[in-house]
This record gives sequence, structure tokens and C-alpha cells, in this order.
Amino acid sequence: MKKVYLAGPDVFFPDIAQRATLHKQLCREKGFEPLHPADQPTLEAADIYHANIAMLQQADAVVANLNPFRGTEPDSGTAFEVGFATARKLRVVGYIGKRTTVRAQVAAALGPLVYDDAMGVWRDTNQNLVEDFGLPVNLMLAVPCTIVFGELADALDALRTQLS
Repeated sequence: MKKVYLAGPDVFFPDIAQRATLHKQLCREKGFEPLHPADQPTLEAADIYHANIAMLQQADAVVANLNPFRGTEPDSGTAFEVGFATARKLRVVGYIGKRTTVRAQVAAALGPLVYDDAMGVWRDTNQNLVEDFGLPVNLMLAVPCTIVFGELADALDALRTQLS
């Protein structure tokens, strides 16, 4: 049975105990052994980091919740875990609840964008470049990951298809 690390900001939600139980049950139903970051020996920062790294080193693949968290981008810890998995050459499937683009998310969260004709790029209200490749997340996540629009179950199905 392949071991799958479940990356995402879900550990911050108030119902994490129930979520983790459901996530792990769903993994087993789909034929995977779950490695869940909610399973921690202590709640000290260094211990959590080392436990998550140990799980990532055991993993055969990663499924990542890439929904925006506290802003327009995925959780920074999740982005780190995806990068770590990518460096290990693991398969990574990210899931996002709705079809969108970085440009649309930035515009919705930060107000109207301005097209810079001279440079041929979009800029936010602070004149910062807005990534516009038509991708749902930053290219450093979208390019190495398989992106699925849906929920955890959809991402696990996509992973199972890739591994078979």
C-alpha cells in the first residue's frame, strides 16, 4: 500500500480531529496508507517540523490542499511540503475547490488590476506584477503538481490513476 502525505492548512481548522479522521478513512478506502500532519507527538514547533519531515521522507506521494489560505495563495507550510516532495521526485497532486487563476484571485482580493501596456503585464494596486499564466496557483506549484479541481477524494482518485 502506497503511503500518502496529506499536506494542507487543514491542521489549523477548529475541526481538525474530525477532518483528520475523515481524511485518513478516505485514504484507506482509496487504497492508500495516510500520513497526516495532525498526528503529532507534541505541539512544539521543532517537533512538528521534524515529525512532518519524517512523514514526508516515508511518503510515496503527496496530496496537497492548495486552496487559498489567509489570502490569495496556498498555505506557506503546504508550499514548503510540496517543494520538499518535488525535490524528492515524488508525485504530487494538488486540489483546489474551484476553477480559478492567480490573476482572478488577486483581483478579487485586492481590487482592480491595471494592465501595464509598456511591459505587457498586469499589476495590482501596489504596482506589483501579477502572475498571469492562466494557472490556478503560482507556477512553482502548478508546474510540478497535477492540479485537480475538486476535493481530497478527487485528488486521491487522480493519484491512484497516475500510479496504476
